[in-house]
Amino acid sequence: MGAEGLEDEDVPALTTGQAADVLGVQPAFLRSLDAGRMLRPQRSAGGHRRWTRRQLTLAARVRSLFDEGLTLTAAWKVVTLEDRVGEVERERDVALAELDRTRRELARVRRGSAEAVKARTESTTRSGSSVHVNRVPGLPRVTGTSPGAACTSTTPATTTDLTSP
Repeated sequence: MGAEGLEDEDVPALTTGQAADVLGVQPAFLRSLDAGRMLRPQRSAGGHRRWTRRQLTLAARVRSLFDEGLTLTAAWKVVTLEDRVGEVERERDVALAELDRTRRELARVRRGSAEAVKARTESTTRSGSSVHVNRVPGLPRVTGTSPGAACTSTTPATTTDLTSP
C-alpha cells in the first residue's frame, strides 16, 4: 500500500498490533471491540484484522469513556449516541438553512405580487374605472353598469323563477 492510502480514513491499513500501538492500548482491547461487534475491522486474505483510522478514532473515544469507569457496552452506546446527535444537528442546520432560503424567496415573491397588484390598481384608477374585473381568458367580455345588465329578460325575477328547473 502506498503512502496515499494512509491519508484516507477508511482504508484498512493497520494490523491489530499497529493499531494498539497507535492508541496506546493492548491488542486485546481492540479484539474485544471486534468480538462485541462494536467495531468490525476488515480482514486480510490471511484472516488478520485490518483497522481504519476512522475505527481507531472511535476506539479511542470508547477507551476514554471506558477509562472513566463506563462498561465497554455503555461507552460504545455513548459514542454512537453522540455521533447520532451530531448527525441530527447537521441535518437540523441544513433544514434551517433551507427554511431561511424558502422564507426569503417567499418574501421576494410576496413583494413582487404586492407591487403587481399596486401597479394594476394604480393603472385602473388612472383609467377612471372604479370596478375591478378579473376576466377569465377565452370568455366574452360582458359590458354594462351592473352584473344584471347582461340579462336579456325585462321581467323581474321571482322566487318561482329561481327555484323552477
